[in-house]
Amino acid sequence: MLLHFLSSEKMAKPRTLFLLLFTFYYHFSSSSAAYTVGVNYGTVANNLPSPSQVASFLKTQTTIDRVKIFDTNPDILRAFANTGISVTVTVGNGDIPSLAKLPAAQSWIAANILPFHPQTSIKYIAVGNEVLATSDKVLIAHTLPAMKALTSALELANITTIHVATPHSLGILSSSEPPSTGRFRKGYDQRIFAPFLDYHRKTKSPFMVNPYPYFGFKAETLNYALFKPNSGVFDAATGNNYTNMFDAQLDAVYSAMKRLGYGDVDIVVAETGWPSVGDPNQPGVSMENAISYNKNLVKHVNSGKGTPLMPNRTFETYVFSLFNENLKPSVSERNFGLFKPDLTPVYDVGVLRNDKALAPTSGTAADAPSSSSPGRERRWCVPKSDASDDALQKNIDYVCSNGVDCKPIQQGGPCFVPDTVKSHASYAMNAFYQASGRHDFDCDFNHTGVLTSIDPSYEACDYPFDGLKWQQKSVAGISRRLYCTVEEILIVASGLMCIPFFLF
Repeated sequence: MLLHFLSSEKMAKPRTLFLLLFTFYYHFSSSSAAYTVGVNYGTVANNLPSPSQVASFLKTQTTIDRVKIFDTNPDILRAFANTGISVTVTVGNGDIPSLAKLPAAQSWIAANILPFHPQTSIKYIAVGNEVLATSDKVLIAHTLPAMKALTSALELANITTIHVATPHSLGILSSSEPPSTGRFRKGYDQRIFAPFLDYHRKTKSPFMVNPYPYFGFKAETLNYALFKPNSGVFDAATGNNYTNMFDAQLDAVYSAMKRLGYGDVDIVVAETGWPSVGDPNQPGVSMENAISYNKNLVKHVNSGKGTPLMPNRTFETYVFSLFNENLKPSVSERNFGLFKPDLTPVYDVGVLRNDKALAPTSGTAADAPSSSSPGRERRWCVPKSDASDDALQKNIDYVCSNGVDCKPIQQGGPCFVPDTVKSHASYAMNAFYQASGRHDFDCDFNHTGVLTSIDPSYEACDYPFDGLKWQQKSVAGISRRLYCTVEEILIVASGLMCIPFFLF
């Protein structure tokens, strides 16, 4: 018996050691793969791949496991269902005042969250974007009430996994250099930020900030902004020497929060990035600098080192942005992307699973941007992400009272669900754009429309992309066609426009 016991013990030790080593290895490898870097997935472009292609690409070809979008695009939310990639959705600035009361917040949650939860892992609702930077007193006054109302609406819907926050620019600080002097703008500290931070503490939601060293560097601090070797910036009050501006900006925010007694509230970096191309002679903009900033940012954030004032803290960080967006107004704004529309990298920042980006593994040829006819690009008109429901309802009323068929978005129609103003406006605005000749100005709608090459069609709701497609479409098996007679040619703004009428 004794010999048997000793023999068993000798065999057990190697097994125990092996299990301990395996456990350690598994824990270490899992921790190293626990990436905290996500991307902002903007869509101000007319040449982007479909949301399903994007979701497949991120899941199979990158280590990115979280995205932030600037609206509640249902196609994107559907595309990320069951992918394991979490999504942050955004309430447009213009919709904030209407959501300050609970019934409206409940309706918003019912329309924009419940149809996708929990299949799509929605992590945060961002209420607006940099609202305080707008200096709009109405928006500022309603932001926290809207956040509270949305939180209550989530609770009433028995959803406990989604948190509500709002991203801030660093313009909220009156002082940030050195970081220990960080403080919120006078008049905003006690009246605005103390209540905000108290809400975040109670709801365990993060304080979101958009630090951009790109906007804060001078010629002599460029290396400091880019994580390149530099002598650093010394903070005499704390004895800390800062070797990168990103840490300094976060610690300035932390100092401001701590000054109000809320240093324990978590911080999320909702946006940060660096453009790879800019206007001629634009300071600091180059491919080399974009690589330096974003690659070192990813490495720094994933290291878990934290900052001098917040050591060993990991900051969930969203790089701006996923794609180069060709409809942005300036050269530099169009070149913040990590990837081109064909899903090849603009440059490698260390988020690819393989040596190079590969083509999407799923999706059909119809998903890719193409032309309806040789030399003619397929484009659809959809609402801008920050367009308010009030403005979009006016668009619906205008379109549907000007001869465009709106039956598909009426009850029982193939595009009635989801029954939201934004979804109905999307169909109506596109119908008007297609019927009016597909000119860019036909998608303006008082600056609330934007053109996209991503087909908004879903399930039974098929968006037309030109007159030919409309002629081929049918509703309940009854075909409809577009035609114009001489009597239907209207003179509008000294131009000719054919207002389409439908025959059934």
